[in-house]
Amino acid sequence: MHNKEVFVRDTNSTGIESTREFFSRFLDAIRKKGLNEQVLMVRSSDMGIYKKGMAVKILPDNIIYQNVQDADIERIINETLISNRVIEGLLYKVSPAQMRIVLRNCGKIDPDNLEDYLIAGGYQGLKKVLFEMTPENVISDLKKAGLRGRGGAGYPTWTKWNITKNIKVAEKFIICNADEGDPGAYMDRSILEGDPHSVMEGMIIAGRTCGATRGFFYIRAEYPLAVERVKRAIAQCYESSLLGKNILGSDFSFDVEIRLGAGAFVCGEETALIASIEGKRGTPKPRPPYPSVRGLWDKPTVINNVETLANVSYIFLRGSEAFSKIGTASSKGTKVFAVTGKVKNSGLVEVPMGTTLRQIVHETCGGTRSEKEVKAVQTGGPSGGVIPNEYLDTPVDYENLQKLGSIMGSGGMIVMDTDDCMVDIAKFYQQFCVDESCGKCAPCRIGGFQLLNILKNICAGKGKLEDLTTLKRISKAMQKASLCGLGQSAPNPVLSTLKYFEAEYKEHILNKKCRAGKCTALLNFSIIQEKCKRCAACVRHCPSFAISGDREKGFVIDMQKCAKCSSCLEVCKFKAIRKE
Repeated sequence: MHNKEVFVRDTNSTGIESTREFFSRFLDAIRKKGLNEQVLMVRSSDMGIYKKGMAVKILPDNIIYQNVQDADIERIINETLISNRVIEGLLYKVSPAQMRIVLRNCGKIDPDNLEDYLIAGGYQGLKKVLFEMTPENVISDLKKAGLRGRGGAGYPTWTKWNITKNIKVAEKFIICNADEGDPGAYMDRSILEGDPHSVMEGMIIAGRTCGATRGFFYIRAEYPLAVERVKRAIAQCYESSLLGKNILGSDFSFDVEIRLGAGAFVCGEETALIASIEGKRGTPKPRPPYPSVRGLWDKPTVINNVETLANVSYIFLRGSEAFSKIGTASSKGTKVFAVTGKVKNSGLVEVPMGTTLRQIVHETCGGTRSEKEVKAVQTGGPSGGVIPNEYLDTPVDYENLQKLGSIMGSGGMIVMDTDDCMVDIAKFYQQFCVDESCGKCAPCRIGGFQLLNILKNICAGKGKLEDLTTLKRISKAMQKASLCGLGQSAPNPVLSTLKYFEAEYKEHILNKKCRAGKCTALLNFSIIQEKCKRCAACVRHCPSFAISGDREKGFVIDMQKCAKCSSCLEVCKFKAIRKE
């Protein structure tokens, strides 16, 4: 038994290689000190720290160091591992707003080691469900806990399970939806990489409760480490009688396998996901019937996402009452967000439901990198809406976000500052939705394309005021008539930016101006004569020969010739180029 365990991870998330190289250097130093029998070294998947350099976590002392460099390795070994002293200058202090339930084991255990998960209380909830509870008891506890699906819609988990449980057929299925395709979102991926057994345990509990015989992990093929760790977790469970016939000596048998997704965003929608598992093209079907009644191969099927199942294993380990005390009256527990964009410290954040956007952006993530004011926060990925600065004190839960014209979604959160153009943001998300539409229904296929073309025209200075009415009309039609959630929610970024930033749309249309300077066609460049030192650097770097003049009389920019590439702005050391 090792006296201490040391976990390392590159907090910049630049990839496995940087962690591996640092790990090797740390391990070599441990061996030179003759401590390899006393200290276990582990490469961690995630620690929830997003500063600079490496993070090092030491158990059982629960010490976390941040921004660790190669020069700090010897010091950590001598002072902390050998002399049991804390190095205050390296110490990481956890944000008071964060609370880890879903990410409770990430960075604390070796995700490839089943014994580590068992020591952390793993599969105790399953044991309780198998030998001390009936399926009705489980449903009752889930209802008391108040767990709602973390995949987007926030549907009560107990209701979905209960529907499937009450259907009397010989074969039922459980699917873990790990098809995480939102831009900037990596919550589910990190959970599977850092703690696959917590999700596995939740799936087995779901199978036992609903009377299912098989389970499927539907994971994107682009997530090889997550796939590898789930494969290993499945093999370990079969070896330990946690999967297969008569699990842990009970009368319940359950098998689990993996299906790989090819990266289609629409396959995050449950009926399209089912079609993909069946080997068909991933397109949605009309509902009802819902998958809980008739799903995979026309059998009752429960579909939960990764985060939901990780919560299930926690609830039956700690109890429904402990879970229900966290969060708000209607939204219980915590939520994991992938916070990206203009924040200083981007990364995974897990906070109790009801935490405000301001606490997440400013207290937990350190505010904007530019130190400029937050202009808006976009939640819910391409299906969500933008929330302006004046609503940053809104508590985050399903109902509050919906009132503001956004959604919780799976947990993507993108922070924007005053340098972002809201028309350009709407265009970006609409382009994504158009590219990812399966094309099966006309409202999504045609409506999305029409929205995109109108937004492109506005950004190019070719918009008309009546376009704003047209945008709203098409968006409302898509929301009502689209077949699945992709088309129904695709207009959300358009409608929310129109609601809160209509003045920017009108500036683009009437004044041919983009206040953020993002829409290239609307940019104008000029030389500030009193700042210009007449060095001619801008002239030499202009690819379209749009700058004329000489060092005696000065220089001017001909906007008719200007390619609007910003080369002059970049090379001017004297800030003598004005962009507006």
